Amino acid sequence: MAISHRVWYTIYRGTIRFKGDDTMRKLEYTFKTDTLFKMLFVQYPELLKKLVADLLGIPLQSIGQFVIRNPEMPPENLGDKFCRLDINMTVNEQRVDLEVQVCNEGDYPERVMYYWAREFSSALMAGQGYSTLPRTIVISIIDFILFECEEYDSFFQPLEVKRHTLLSDKMGFHFFELPKLPDDVDEDDMLLLWLSLFKAETEEELEKIKEMEVPVMSQAINAYYTITASSEFREKERLRAKARHDEAQALYNARREATIERNIEIARNMIADGEPVEKIVRYTGLTKESIENLKA
Repeated sequence: MAISHRVWYTIYRGTIRFKGDDTMRKLEYTFKTDTLFKMLFVQYPELLKKLVADLLGIPLQSIGQFVIRNPEMPPENLGDKFCRLDINMTVNEQRVDLEVQVCNEGDYPERVMYYWAREFSSALMAGQGYSTLPRTIVISIIDFILFECEEYDSFFQPLEVKRHTLLSDKMGFHFFELPKLPDDVDEDDMLLLWLSLFKAETEEELEKIKEMEVPVMSQAINAYYTITASSEFREKERLRAKARHDEAQALYNARREATIERNIEIARNMIADGEPVEKIVRYTGLTKESIENLKA
Protein backbone atom coordinates (compact mmCIF):
# COMPACT_ATOMS: atom_id res chain seq x y z
CA MET A 1 0.00 0.00 0.00
CA ALA A 2 1.35 3.42 -1.00
CA ILE A 3 2.13 5.81 1.83
CA SER A 4 1.07 9.42 1.39
CA HIS A 5 3.66 11.90 2.64
CA ARG A 6 1.57 14.62 4.22
CA VAL A 7 2.53 18.07 5.36
CA TRP A 8 1.64 19.19 8.82
CA TYR A 9 2.29 22.34 10.81
CA THR A 10 2.85 22.85 14.49
CA ILE A 11 2.57 26.29 16.03
CA TYR A 12 3.89 26.18 19.58
CA ARG A 13 5.15 29.12 21.58
CA GLY A 14 5.67 31.23 18.48
CA THR A 15 7.37 28.53 16.40
CA ILE A 16 6.06 27.09 13.14
CA ARG A 17 7.22 23.77 11.78
CA PHE A 18 6.85 22.80 8.13
CA LYS A 19 6.80 19.26 6.76
CA GLY A 20 6.49 18.13 3.18
CA ASP A 21 3.09 17.40 1.59
CA ASP A 22 1.93 16.51 -1.90
CA THR A 23 -1.77 17.18 -1.19
CA MET A 24 -1.61 20.90 -0.36
CA ARG A 25 -3.05 23.64 -2.54
CA LYS A 26 -0.19 24.76 -4.75
CA LEU A 27 0.24 28.48 -5.28
CA GLU A 28 -0.14 29.58 -8.88
CA TYR A 29 2.49 32.25 -8.20
CA THR A 30 5.05 32.40 -5.40
CA PHE A 31 7.30 35.10 -3.98
CA LYS A 32 9.95 33.59 -6.27
CA THR A 33 7.97 34.51 -9.41
CA ASP A 34 10.12 37.32 -10.79
CA THR A 35 7.27 39.54 -12.04
CA LEU A 36 5.46 39.22 -8.70
CA PHE A 37 8.66 39.77 -6.73
CA LYS A 38 9.42 43.03 -8.51
CA MET A 39 5.88 44.39 -8.67
CA LEU A 40 5.17 43.68 -5.01
CA PHE A 41 8.30 45.20 -3.54
CA VAL A 42 8.33 48.21 -5.87
CA GLN A 43 4.70 48.99 -5.05
CA TYR A 44 5.28 48.40 -1.33
CA PRO A 45 8.68 50.05 -0.70
CA GLU A 46 8.32 49.96 3.09
CA LEU A 47 8.12 46.18 2.91
CA LEU A 48 11.19 46.17 0.67
CA LYS A 49 13.08 48.34 3.16
CA LYS A 50 12.25 45.93 5.99
CA LEU A 51 13.24 42.94 3.85
CA VAL A 52 16.58 44.49 2.90
CA ALA A 53 17.33 45.43 6.51
CA ASP A 54 16.84 41.83 7.59
CA LEU A 55 18.80 40.40 4.66
CA LEU A 56 21.71 42.74 5.38
CA GLY A 57 21.42 42.19 9.13
CA ILE A 58 21.16 45.89 9.97
CA PRO A 59 18.59 47.74 12.13
CA LEU A 60 15.70 49.17 10.17
CA GLN A 61 16.16 52.45 12.01
CA SER A 62 19.70 52.74 10.64
CA ILE A 63 18.41 53.11 7.07
CA GLY A 64 18.15 56.78 6.21
CA GLN A 65 18.58 56.94 2.46
CA PHE A 66 16.52 54.34 0.59
CA VAL A 67 15.89 54.70 -3.14
CA ILE A 68 14.72 52.13 -5.71
CA ARG A 69 16.75 52.96 -8.80
CA ASN A 70 14.96 50.72 -11.34
CA PRO A 71 11.25 50.68 -10.47
CA GLU A 72 10.17 50.36 -14.10
CA MET A 73 9.08 47.09 -15.66
CA PRO A 74 8.25 48.04 -19.29
CA PRO A 75 5.93 45.48 -20.95
CA GLU A 76 8.06 45.53 -24.12
CA ASN A 77 11.05 44.26 -22.12
CA LEU A 78 9.25 41.35 -20.44
CA GLY A 79 9.41 39.31 -23.64
CA ASP A 80 13.18 39.58 -23.77
CA LYS A 81 14.80 36.41 -22.47
CA PHE A 82 17.70 38.53 -21.19
CA CYS A 83 15.37 40.71 -19.11
CA ARG A 84 16.44 40.47 -15.46
CA LEU A 85 13.80 41.49 -12.94
CA ASP A 86 16.09 42.44 -10.09
CA ILE A 87 15.70 45.46 -7.80
CA ASN A 88 18.52 48.01 -7.68
CA MET A 89 18.61 50.24 -4.63
CA THR A 90 20.67 52.90 -2.95
CA VAL A 91 20.76 52.19 0.79
CA ASN A 92 22.70 54.69 2.90
CA GLU A 93 24.90 55.53 -0.11
CA GLN A 94 25.56 51.85 -0.79
CA ARG A 95 24.42 50.16 -3.99
CA VAL A 96 22.37 47.07 -3.26
CA ASP A 97 21.09 44.69 -5.92
CA LEU A 98 18.48 42.10 -4.93
CA GLU A 99 17.38 39.21 -7.11
CA VAL A 100 15.61 35.87 -6.83
CA GLN A 101 16.91 32.94 -8.87
CA VAL A 102 14.99 29.68 -9.18
CA CYS A 103 17.21 27.58 -11.46
CA ASN A 104 20.93 26.92 -11.32
CA GLU A 105 22.19 27.24 -14.87
CA GLY A 106 25.70 26.20 -13.88
CA ASP A 107 27.48 29.56 -13.87
CA TYR A 108 25.69 31.44 -11.13
CA PRO A 109 28.73 32.75 -9.19
CA GLU A 110 30.23 34.17 -12.40
CA ARG A 111 26.89 35.69 -13.33
CA VAL A 112 26.59 37.38 -9.95
CA MET A 113 30.13 38.74 -10.17
CA TYR A 114 29.36 40.13 -13.62
CA TYR A 115 26.30 41.97 -12.30
CA TRP A 116 28.34 43.27 -9.37
CA ALA A 117 31.06 44.57 -11.71
CA ARG A 118 28.50 46.32 -13.89
CA GLU A 119 26.84 47.98 -10.90
CA PHE A 120 30.15 48.98 -9.31
CA SER A 121 31.78 50.40 -12.44
CA SER A 122 28.67 52.29 -13.59
CA ALA A 123 28.76 54.35 -10.37
CA LEU A 124 31.98 56.14 -11.39
CA MET A 125 31.13 59.47 -12.95
CA ALA A 126 33.44 61.34 -15.33
CA GLY A 127 36.16 63.18 -13.45
CA GLN A 128 35.64 61.32 -10.18
CA GLY A 129 38.36 59.40 -8.35
CA TYR A 130 38.14 55.67 -7.70
CA SER A 131 37.79 56.31 -3.97
CA THR A 132 34.30 57.71 -4.62
CA LEU A 133 33.01 54.35 -5.84
CA PRO A 134 30.27 53.15 -3.47
CA ARG A 135 30.10 49.93 -1.54
CA THR A 136 28.17 47.54 -3.80
CA ILE A 137 26.36 44.47 -2.48
CA VAL A 138 24.54 41.78 -4.45
CA ILE A 139 21.90 39.80 -2.56
CA SER A 140 20.75 36.52 -4.10
CA ILE A 141 17.79 34.51 -2.82
CA ILE A 142 18.21 31.18 -4.60
CA ASP A 143 16.00 28.11 -4.76
CA PHE A 144 18.84 25.64 -5.17
CA ILE A 145 21.90 24.50 -3.26
CA LEU A 146 25.03 26.32 -4.37
CA PHE A 147 27.56 25.62 -1.62
CA GLU A 148 28.53 22.40 0.14
CA CYS A 149 27.79 23.52 3.67
CA GLU A 150 24.92 23.36 6.15
CA GLU A 151 24.45 27.11 6.50
CA TYR A 152 21.66 28.60 4.42
CA ASP A 153 23.21 32.10 4.42
CA SER A 154 26.66 32.93 3.06
CA PHE A 155 28.47 36.25 2.72
CA PHE A 156 31.58 36.69 0.57
CA GLN A 157 34.14 39.48 0.42
CA PRO A 158 37.65 39.60 -1.14
CA LEU A 159 40.18 38.31 1.39
CA GLU A 160 43.92 37.54 1.26
CA VAL A 161 44.05 33.74 1.21
CA LYS A 162 46.67 33.25 3.99
CA ARG A 163 46.11 36.15 6.37
CA HIS A 164 42.37 36.57 5.60
CA THR A 165 42.95 40.33 5.38
CA LEU A 166 40.05 42.18 3.80
CA LEU A 167 41.07 43.82 0.52
CA SER A 168 38.05 46.12 0.40
CA ASP A 169 34.63 46.26 1.97
CA LYS A 170 33.20 47.70 -1.24
CA MET A 171 32.55 44.22 -2.67
CA GLY A 172 30.07 41.84 -1.07
CA PHE A 173 27.85 38.92 -2.05
CA HIS A 174 25.01 37.56 0.07
CA PHE A 175 23.52 34.18 -0.84
CA PHE A 176 20.42 32.71 0.82
CA GLU A 177 19.79 29.07 -0.16
CA LEU A 178 16.10 28.28 0.35
CA PRO A 179 16.40 24.45 0.27
CA LYS A 180 18.59 24.61 3.41
CA LEU A 181 16.07 26.43 5.58
CA PRO A 182 15.28 24.64 8.86
CA ASP A 183 11.84 23.17 9.51
CA ASP A 184 11.41 25.27 12.66
CA VAL A 185 10.81 28.99 12.18
CA ASP A 186 10.49 31.24 15.22
CA GLU A 187 8.26 34.32 15.13
CA ASP A 188 11.15 36.46 16.37
CA ASP A 189 13.52 35.42 13.56
CA MET A 190 12.57 37.90 10.87
CA LEU A 191 15.21 36.71 8.41
CA LEU A 192 13.89 33.15 8.48
CA LEU A 193 10.31 34.37 8.25
CA TRP A 194 11.11 36.38 5.12
CA LEU A 195 12.94 33.46 3.54
CA SER A 196 10.06 31.13 4.46
CA LEU A 197 7.76 33.42 2.48
CA PHE A 198 10.00 33.04 -0.54
CA LYS A 199 10.19 29.29 -0.05
CA ALA A 200 6.41 28.84 0.35
CA GLU A 201 4.79 26.81 -2.43
CA THR A 202 1.29 26.29 -0.99
CA GLU A 203 -1.56 28.40 0.34
CA GLU A 204 -1.35 26.55 3.64
CA GLU A 205 2.25 27.63 4.14
CA LEU A 206 1.32 31.28 3.64
CA GLU A 207 -1.70 30.92 5.93
CA LYS A 208 0.35 29.36 8.71
CA ILE A 209 2.94 32.13 8.51
CA LYS A 210 0.11 34.66 8.71
CA GLU A 211 -1.34 32.86 11.74
CA MET A 212 1.83 33.71 13.67
CA GLU A 213 0.47 37.29 13.69
CA VAL A 214 3.76 38.98 12.84
CA PRO A 215 2.57 42.32 11.39
CA VAL A 216 5.17 42.56 8.62
CA MET A 217 4.44 39.03 7.43
CA SER A 218 0.70 39.72 7.38
CA GLN A 219 1.33 42.90 5.37
CA ALA A 220 3.53 41.03 2.87
CA ILE A 221 0.98 38.24 2.40
CA ASN A 222 -1.88 40.73 1.98
CA ALA A 223 0.21 42.55 -0.61
CA TYR A 224 0.82 39.22 -2.35
CA TYR A 225 -2.90 38.57 -2.76
CA THR A 226 -3.53 42.16 -3.88
CA ILE A 227 -0.85 42.00 -6.57
CA THR A 228 -1.75 38.55 -7.87
CA ALA A 229 -5.42 39.57 -8.22
CA SER A 230 -4.56 42.62 -10.35
CA SER A 231 -5.02 42.64 -14.13
CA GLU A 232 -1.70 44.50 -14.48
CA PHE A 233 0.20 41.64 -12.88
CA ARG A 234 -1.67 39.02 -14.91
CA GLU A 235 -0.74 40.75 -18.15
CA LYS A 236 2.91 41.18 -17.18
CA GLU A 237 3.12 37.54 -16.10
CA ARG A 238 1.47 36.43 -19.36
CA LEU A 239 4.17 38.24 -21.35
CA ARG A 240 6.88 36.86 -19.09
CA ALA A 241 5.53 33.31 -19.33
CA LYS A 242 5.37 33.59 -23.12
CA ALA A 243 9.03 34.63 -23.15
CA ARG A 244 9.94 31.61 -21.02
CA HIS A 245 8.01 29.26 -23.32
CA ASP A 246 9.56 30.81 -26.43
CA GLU A 247 13.02 30.45 -24.94
CA ALA A 248 12.38 26.80 -24.05
CA GLN A 249 11.09 26.12 -27.57
CA ALA A 250 14.09 27.84 -29.14
CA LEU A 251 16.43 25.77 -26.96
CA TYR A 252 14.60 22.58 -27.93
CA ASN A 253 14.84 23.46 -31.63
CA ALA A 254 18.54 24.28 -31.31
CA ARG A 255 19.25 20.94 -29.63
CA ARG A 256 17.20 19.10 -32.24
CA GLU A 257 19.11 20.80 -35.04
CA ALA A 258 22.40 19.94 -33.38
CA THR A 259 21.35 16.29 -33.06
CA ILE A 260 20.38 16.12 -36.73
CA GLU A 261 23.67 17.70 -37.79
CA ARG A 262 25.59 15.22 -35.64
CA ASN A 263 23.69 12.26 -37.11
CA ILE A 264 24.32 13.51 -40.64
CA GLU A 265 28.04 13.70 -39.90
CA ILE A 266 27.97 10.15 -38.47
CA ALA A 267 26.09 8.95 -41.56
CA ARG A 268 28.66 10.53 -43.89
CA ASN A 269 31.48 8.79 -42.01
CA MET A 270 29.65 5.44 -42.15
CA ILE A 271 28.99 5.87 -45.88
CA ALA A 272 32.70 6.57 -46.41
CA ASP A 273 33.47 3.35 -44.51
CA GLY A 274 31.12 1.40 -46.78
CA GLU A 275 28.57 0.53 -44.10
CA PRO A 276 25.17 -0.76 -45.34
CA VAL A 277 22.22 1.64 -45.40
CA GLU A 278 20.22 -0.45 -42.88
CA LYS A 279 23.01 -0.12 -40.31
CA ILE A 280 23.30 3.63 -40.88
CA VAL A 281 19.56 3.99 -40.36
CA ARG A 282 19.82 2.03 -37.13
CA TYR A 283 22.71 4.10 -35.77
CA THR A 284 21.53 7.57 -36.83
CA GLY A 285 17.74 7.44 -37.01
CA LEU A 286 17.87 9.06 -40.46
CA THR A 287 15.55 7.84 -43.22
CA LYS A 288 16.81 5.72 -46.12
CA GLU A 289 15.94 8.56 -48.46
CA SER A 290 18.07 10.99 -46.48
CA ILE A 291 21.02 8.61 -46.51
CA GLU A 292 20.70 8.00 -50.27
CA ASN A 293 20.72 11.76 -50.79
CA LEU A 294 23.95 11.98 -48.78
CA LYS A 295 25.48 9.42 -51.11
CA ALA A 296 24.65 11.48 -54.18
